[in-house]
Amino acid sequence: MKKLILSAAILLGGLSMNAATPVVTNQIISSVNIQDEYTEITADAVPAAVKSTIEKSFVGSKLEKAWKNAKDEYKLEISKEGKKYTFFTDASGNIIKK
Repeated sequence: MKKLILSAAILLGGLSMNAATPVVTNQIISSVNIQDEYTEITADAVPAAVKSTIEKSFVGSKLEKAWKNAKDEYKLEISKEGKKYTFFTDASGNIIKK
């Protein structure tokens, strides 16, 4: 009888060791957006080359807003069929990926 009680205690003790609480770690991910300072400009201040790019690349779209930074790069917001899109160009009208 003692052996039966002893084996049950060892068995239950062994099972409780495996039921330990898992360690939960929280990871904090932070992202930093580095963006050049853009100042809003009127649609009339946008160069003709940039307007030409909009007309050729985004047929049927309308220029809503425009911004310019110190490097003569333009941030443009256009709308087409109720959806708004943002893209970047240089002063020559070349599209820049950012």
